[in-house]
Amino acid sequence: MKIGFIKSVGDDRCPISQKNIDKWKKQNIDVLMEDGIGSGIGLTQIEEECSRETVLSEADIIYANNFNDLSELKSLNGSKIVVSFFEPYNGKFNPEGLPANVKIFSMDMIPRTTLAQSMDVLSSMASLAGYQAVITAAVQSERYFPMMMTAAGTIKPAQTLVIGAGVAGLQAIATAKRLGSRVEAFDVRAAVKQEVESLGAKFVEVEGSKDDSAAGGYAVQQSEDYLMRQKQEIAKSAAKSDVIICTAQLRGKKAPILITKEMVEAMKFGSIIVDMASSTGGNCELSKDNEEVFHHGVKIIGNSSLFLEKIIDASELLSNNVYNYLSTMFYNGELVIPENDEILQASMIYPKY
Repeated sequence: MKIGFIKSVGDDRCPISQKNIDKWKKQNIDVLMEDGIGSGIGLTQIEEECSRETVLSEADIIYANNFNDLSELKSLNGSKIVVSFFEPYNGKFNPEGLPANVKIFSMDMIPRTTLAQSMDVLSSMASLAGYQAVITAAVQSERYFPMMMTAAGTIKPAQTLVIGAGVAGLQAIATAKRLGSRVEAFDVRAAVKQEVESLGAKFVEVEGSKDDSAAGGYAVQQSEDYLMRQKQEIAKSAAKSDVIICTAQLRGKKAPILITKEMVEAMKFGSIIVDMASSTGGNCELSKDNEEVFHHGVKIIGNSSLFLEKIIDASELLSNNVYNYLSTMFYNGELVIPENDEILQASMIYPKY
């Protein structure tokens, strides 16, 4: 049995660590790695390294962080399992022409459940990104985060507003608090209020949100009346904030606009907005993905891949998530995809779709 790892365009995270290579070897499973896949984190001169063509032809399971070109999959020979992040909910996966004996799994379809936490890459990366968003804001802000008492006077702590209290948002709250900022947080999911307050932040609450208990940890679309009151409350918090961290996304849909142009113009000069939802349109109306925008004295940073700025730790978490996920495919050393395994069945997108 062989597991192969190949490089991905635009993503230098290494999905396999020496620790996990050793674990696979103890199970009599060989690991093949495309030449240079670990160079970004110092994992070099590995005996398992070989050409991309060798990995694709010899490996029984093939993993890549992304497959921008599905033609590689259409030319696979033999029975193969392919694992990556295909975002089928965004219409980016077209199974036409794929071989019938290939099974394809998308790790972004793993259920957001307690049982799947150890293999949930989205949550792992969101946690790193939430931290990095605050660090980025702290470095680029014109103000200090903590209160500082000097002979020349006292500097008040910065005010931070976190939009969205999922994994990324909660990490952003915790990081901003540790740096000494005062923090407010908004989320349409009333269930996260206790978590927000346990981290020392004030929860910006808007009454009348729809029940989201069955949404798998994602936000749900709200009524027009609720959205009107939501806009008013966010505008109040934004106007007094020095930093806004945006993390709110709707799965498979455009990110909700929660910070309008008018709100930006009402913010203090020198304020910072870090929009982590920029790849799906952004929570700020003025955000542009992978760009910095200046408007009315406010800097808006659009970046949905902040976890890549801590590539070594991102690779470590990714490799552990991938190892835990692929391990569910083996039973007594044999490759098995049980029909009653809710994680594997939920994340298998071909031949299902």
